[in-house]
Amino acid sequence: MQALLCGYPACVIRNGVMLQRPVHNRKVHVLVATPAGVSGQGGIDRIMGALNHELERQGGTDIDARFLPSRGSGPVALSAFHMTGFCLRMLAARMAGHVDVVHINVSSFGSTYRKMVIAKCAQLLGIPYVLHLHGAQYQTFWQENRSFMSHRIRQMFEHASRVVVLGRIWRDFVAARAPGAAGNIVIVPNATEVPSLAHVGGGDTVHILFLGRIGDRKGIPQLLDALHRMEPIKDWRATIAGDGEVEATRLRSAELGLAERISFPGWVGPTKVASLIASADILVLPSFAENLPVSIIEGMAAGLAVVTTPVGAVEDIITNEQSGLLVPPGDVAALTEALTRLIEDTALRARLGAAAMAVHRERLELSSFAASIRCVWHEAARGMRPGAKS
Repeated sequence: MQALLCGYPACVIRNGVMLQRPVHNRKVHVLVATPAGVSGQGGIDRIMGALNHELERQGGTDIDARFLPSRGSGPVALSAFHMTGFCLRMLAARMAGHVDVVHINVSSFGSTYRKMVIAKCAQLLGIPYVLHLHGAQYQTFWQENRSFMSHRIRQMFEHASRVVVLGRIWRDFVAARAPGAAGNIVIVPNATEVPSLAHVGGGDTVHILFLGRIGDRKGIPQLLDALHRMEPIKDWRATIAGDGEVEATRLRSAELGLAERISFPGWVGPTKVASLIASADILVLPSFAENLPVSIIEGMAAGLAVVTTPVGAVEDIITNEQSGLLVPPGDVAALTEALTRLIEDTALRARLGAAAMAVHRERLELSSFAASIRCVWHEAARGMRPGAKS
């Protein structure tokens, strides 16, 4: 594969993906806009929290990153106050000479509207900004039309010093919607730490695990139907963990006669997530829309056999029958067949899990993710194009 220097001798791009840690001579001060801060429960906050932890672990004097809330964890009506607070702190940092780059995490709807304000403030203050696109439904949210909102979103992307996306499909999408941003797009997939808990699995009972927001977009009705079809098969149990439509889904599972086989712990924190993954054998995520789901990467990190759908950038990390099983969204029969195969075939589970773990260690470890983001920040601060030599 072709490797290009991205402005620092140790910063390499392979197939559009930034790898390795940059060599540098000056500290870059970064303000990071994330919805509720690094202690938030949302997917973006979790990723930024992990990034913050990894930057602290790596140490070094090249980056000073501050992670600040742009929405807050309370009612959405108060989000304007957090957004304004972020802009005021950005102004203060600019006046003090303590900000070189603003890193803006962006998703659909309200997130985009708030981030357009933050991006415009950064532009007016002369601060380069990086857009980091996470939204699972951005392809339907950002319509290709001549509307005022579509034009404003395009401007936000085209004025960004860098646009970080999570996979090839999102690179192509942004380049088509905002051609002026095409040369500044870099792929940095989500990543997770290597699990600290040893993987033990479910023992004699195969443990199927779902992690995420419980609802239609994640394919929960189809998952319940598939598990119902599998009811005659012995030696399996399932955990459906997450917030959202928990009670309605629990009632539906009872109606299907699955109350004794499926547990619903609700939203669980990082410690419990780690415990569930260590005790699972299969990670299932039958979504209709994703960007690049962290739960799949967490499952891969532990060597679980993954069953999911080819949506968003999933196919960048899961190859069907090699590192997981891919089923069409909404196809209950295919989902049932995939789960049944994995329950009944121990060797297949082991082979897919081992391959998934190998992909994680090669491409999806948190240390590589942090190094890639460092490289993005250094390039943005220096006004360099991706892959340019210093």
